[in-house]
Amino acid sequence: MSQSNFLRLFGVRGYSYRKFEFRGREARLHLQVKRQDLCCTTCQSKDVRILEWKEREWKTIRVGTRPVFLVMQCPKVECQRCLARSWIRVSFAEPHKRHTRAFEKFASGMLSFSTVQDVARSLGTSWDTINEIQKRRLQKNYGKITDSRLRKLRHLGIDEIYLGKKHRFVTLVLDMDTREVVYVAKGKGSASVAPFFRRLRRIKANIKAIASDLSKAYIKAVTQFLGHKVKLVLDRFHIVKLFNDKLTKLRRELYNEATDKQQQQVLKGSRYLLLKNPENLDDVKDERDRLDQALWLNDSLNKAYYLKEELRQLWSQTGKRAAGKFLTSWCTRAEATGIRILQQLSKTLRGYRTAVLNWYDHPISNGPLEGINNKIKLMQRKAYGYRDIEMLKLRILSLHKTKTELIG
Repeated sequence: MSQSNFLRLFGVRGYSYRKFEFRGREARLHLQVKRQDLCCTTCQSKDVRILEWKEREWKTIRVGTRPVFLVMQCPKVECQRCLARSWIRVSFAEPHKRHTRAFEKFASGMLSFSTVQDVARSLGTSWDTINEIQKRRLQKNYGKITDSRLRKLRHLGIDEIYLGKKHRFVTLVLDMDTREVVYVAKGKGSASVAPFFRRLRRIKANIKAIASDLSKAYIKAVTQFLGHKVKLVLDRFHIVKLFNDKLTKLRRELYNEATDKQQQQVLKGSRYLLLKNPENLDDVKDERDRLDQALWLNDSLNKAYYLKEELRQLWSQTGKRAAGKFLTSWCTRAEATGIRILQQLSKTLRGYRTAVLNWYDHPISNGPLEGINNKIKLMQRKAYGYRDIEMLKLRILSLHKTKTELIG
């Protein structure tokens, strides 16, 4: 093998080969810069004078199990044209880095299926070095979303997730068509999504609909920055979740008011039975019989449960007009029960009637976004948390490309 081909294995071109030596377990490849290639880093003039020499070394890809270092005497030059003084820049490594581009590329490939700690141990380098490599790789691939990509957006989903005491809330915007996170911002409310919506308005993105929860801040932001042409869809997932929270609160109140121990015992184990869909009840565990017993003992709970099941039919009507009639009828029956919690829910649905019915024009839901929230929490647990918020944002933006394999 020729010397030039040998150097290309380590991503080195344009330098002279001096020698290859072993020092303990390490292999050291000595290089020499060519005098005719020296130039000023400021004006690129080749009329330079060498002031001093300094030996530098860079870690590169391994040969078998041996770590390999590139070693070279680097000159400091003075330009005779602009009088600038500088150390020369090598072509095989980034400025101020102690590893080569070939090493960084190899480490990036390992990071696609291994953790930062595993790659650091395998390559015999520090955790911070590999983490920095990963951050640059993610920044290059996902750090910036182009305007052309944003112009393709049609349906979005907005939600926030709580990530603990350090980072607290993070707001996510999801492309509902491709299931890709297109925006991540620290905080919640209208201020967190305002920069993204301003950019969408500036590039005249053709957004059709946005799915959101009952947050007034997000609703205000959509109206303020994107106008009334963008339809707001009150997310089906959050409506059902809101009703389940109301039903859980009602069950708790009935439990506290109950004076009969038998009635308390029946209510105590009925929470998840009330929240389950009827078709998912396990007859082997007598879940259906236990649910019937709890509903038979409490009239208020019985009314609330069956109204919950009826509300599921709101999204299976023949059309938007039929759904509007169904919603009006349901709210009337909920108010007629005299149960305060159901009356509050009816008032909420009447207030958001248009947004609820917009689902028939754009059948989108934040269910996929809730699934991504679970993936983010799992990612945090596996990493034992993230100190750098920018690194966390990049990992979230790349989540749709992340693959998890179960081995064992």
